[in-house]
Amino acid sequence: MEVATYVAAPSGGLALARLGADVIRIDPLGGASDHHRWPLAPGGGSLYWTGLNKGKRSVAVDLRSPRGQELVTALVTERGTLLDNTVGWGWLADERLRASRPDLVHVRVQGRPDGGPALDYTVNAAVGVPDLTGPAGLSGPVNHQLPAWDLLTGSQAVNAVLAGLLHRAATGEGSYAEVALSDVALGAVADLGWLGEAQLRGQDRPKQGNHIYGSFGTSFRTADGGHVIVVAMTRRQWRALQEATGTAEVLARLGERAGLDLDLEENRYRLRDELVGVLAPWFAERDVEAVTKAFADTSVLWQRYRSLTEVAAAGDEPLLDEVDQPGIGPVVAARSAVRWPAAAPEAVESAPALGADTEAVLADELGLGQVEIAILVDEGVIR
Repeated sequence: MEVATYVAAPSGGLALARLGADVIRIDPLGGASDHHRWPLAPGGGSLYWTGLNKGKRSVAVDLRSPRGQELVTALVTERGTLLDNTVGWGWLADERLRASRPDLVHVRVQGRPDGGPALDYTVNAAVGVPDLTGPAGLSGPVNHQLPAWDLLTGSQAVNAVLAGLLHRAATGEGSYAEVALSDVALGAVADLGWLGEAQLRGQDRPKQGNHIYGSFGTSFRTADGGHVIVVAMTRRQWRALQEATGTAEVLARLGERAGLDLDLEENRYRLRDELVGVLAPWFAERDVEAVTKAFADTSVLWQRYRSLTEVAAAGDEPLLDEVDQPGIGPVVAARSAVRWPAAAPEAVESAPALGADTEAVLADELGLGQVEIAILVDEGVIR
């Protein structure tokens, strides 16, 4: 069971559905606060909501009514697994649910570990990432568009659910776990060594622009106005880049003058601006097609920058397919990134319409008959 909104917990439910779980999402009548969230299709349907709820079943209930809360509680205790991000809903408190289902596996996603609210973007600000982001020399923070901490938190929640299920299978015991967005972000920047670097050096890392910190990787503009990114983390990649661009001799002299061995990753970072000065003219004289030919069958690590419009229209990504989404129509969608080589690729599933499975779930899971369901409709508990 999933009782959640926005990105973190619903993305966890989506991952579980892609792994084969029968995920039932609970929403209030008319949808929760994320039901019409941007981006929207031309007809007004939320591509955001349908994207995060593919392959789930949808139940819509009046969550403010005692009868609606009773139905959801019964569904949770019947299924025995709950992923939620509710705050202050006493009727969904773990101890209350566990009184009816002692072996419940319950994972709660939070903003902060004290239960306070947080979003990906506020958490990102709190752990210092915006101060590292943006053009070199720019003063002030730069926000980004990708809710990375939300997605990582969803993955951590999946791990907690699966660990809880394994524990129950081994011991018969239930479990309750909390995963806070702010903890996931803080733990990640600590694990990457970013906090240790700031602590031991006593100063913040400056903004890098398009450079990759500690290595050689940056963007180049091509003759046709395109852009490519080139990364040389390993010696093999670095030597392949020199050979493909015909710059080996010039770059060797550059390293000798600086007294640095450019076969070492950290030295390529130290001379990054000088390396760009040597390499940029090669890219500026060639269009993307010529760059592609030059790098074909080499160890150069590179990629052309594409817009989202280009990616959506390319039709060359096995992960993507087109699905007929109710309320939206044909739209590009993704299957699971987990591939099982021995099995055929899974079909891309659409998201249900809000509440589309309410009657079926109540009948199948709780054994309610047509008369009982009709009474719930008459009372406004379901639609």
